[in-house]
Amino acid sequence: MPSASAPLVPSGDDTAAGGRTAGRGDASVGHDASRYWPVPLVRAAPLLVTAAVVTFSPDHSPFVGLVGFGAAAAVGGLLLAVGALLRLDDRSSRTLQVVQGVTTAVAGVVALAASSAGLAFFVALVSGWALVAGALELVTGLRRRGRSPLARDWVSVAVLTIALAVVFLAVPLDYAQPLGGVEEIQGELTSSTVLVGVLGAWAAVVGVFLVIAGLSLRWQTDTAHGHRPGTDPTLDEGHHA
Repeated sequence: MPSASAPLVPSGDDTAAGGRTAGRGDASVGHDASRYWPVPLVRAAPLLVTAAVVTFSPDHSPFVGLVGFGAAAAVGGLLLAVGALLRLDDRSSRTLQVVQGVTTAVAGVVALAASSAGLAFFVALVSGWALVAGALELVTGLRRRGRSPLARDWVSVAVLTIALAVVFLAVPLDYAQPLGGVEEIQGELTSSTVLVGVLGAWAAVVGVFLVIAGLSLRWQTDTAHGHRPGTDPTLDEGHHA
């Protein structure tokens, strides 16, 4: 009889079973990453469009902010929900991302429908959405941390989104600062100008990050399957055949 302190040596059957279980888990994680890579890219598109509109628009009124946010959120939320449904195998992650996408799309529709509601509504809607969407994406990432390459991207976007809410809540609604300075620029820097500009900057940063994340996932998938980025895997298959 072996002593209590002596390690038990697994049998060949146990080792094989454990290998099969681990293999299925690794395959599931890799399958999610290999299928999910287009989702960050399509999420980025409406954000980058909104960032460009805000950047080149001289009007930083609440109306522009609500329309820009509404369009990006309505389209981006729909794309996220559909992408998660079609390309995520993990049930909990899929559910959280669908809820996040639907919540985002609803917030976008509300913003477009109430685009003339004013600054206070703009701040309340964007900050409330950012807290909810950021929390959902943060939970999605933390649940898969260490088990999926997608987790880091989800956590990063969540932190940026929650930071957007913090900035929106920190800027006073009655903030107003005359311009001028050495250049003697005429005008006034208001809370609306600041917040619409912050929204555009956030959309640009998150949009670029999502493009990089999506392309990185694609390249990682190609590498994992033994293909160099930029090559056609079907040519390799034909060569080996």
